Amino acid sequence: MVDLDRQFEYWNTEGPRKPFGHPLNLQRLSQWLSSDSRILDFGCGYGRSLGELFTSGYRNLIGFDFSPAMIADARARFPEITFHEIQSATIPLPDAAIDGALLFSVLTCVPTDDGQRAIVGELRRVLRPGGLLYISDLWLQPDERNVARYARDETKYGKYGVFDLPEGVTVRHHDREWIETLTKDFQTVALDNIEVLTMNRNPAQAFQWFGLKTRVSGVVFTNDP
Repeated sequence: MVDLDRQFEYWNTEGPRKPFGHPLNLQRLSQWLSSDSRILDFGCGYGRSLGELFTSGYRNLIGFDFSPAMIADARARFPEITFHEIQSATIPLPDAAIDGALLFSVLTCVPTDDGQRAIVGELRRVLRPGGLLYISDLWLQPDERNVARYARDETKYGKYGVFDLPEGVTVRHHDREWIETLTKDFQTVALDNIEVLTMNRNPAQAFQWFGLKTRVSGVVFTNDP
């Protein structure tokens, strides 16, 4: 991952103060994961999603994040849950070690195609066959303010939807074709369109995508939960 995909200083200083409001759809998640499933949250921040899972009876939980400040906050808030700081997209777990993975508001913080591919590829590696990947993130927005930002920075970054915020961080919104490409090695089992508030409390159109790891070395696995 390049520096643009980590933006370490910003997320380590500003991240703990930002609200992250993507809802956790427990009803959907429980179709494929049980209370004893091993669930990983990549880019877990201060542990909000895993904390909600713990409250709902899930116990085999692990979170990873690049930011030491975020991880320290997560450990303080949820001492019952295991959290680890990482330095790259490489997850320090063996192949097929987990049953489910969360990727909440992470893609928007990783502007490059290669950076996003690296994360999704690692999550696929550590998921067991039939394991669930659950992504929650932002679509391209249709409003005038966002369209102007996309157009302003398209030449700078070579990607429509990647733009700079005035506070000094670069983010990305996504079109449907790219999400389909990014998740092509999974079997899509659900896609929900939702409304969220961004970390700066602006309303936005978002999506929650659910997919199963179904192909390994040419073998197709069933999608039984």
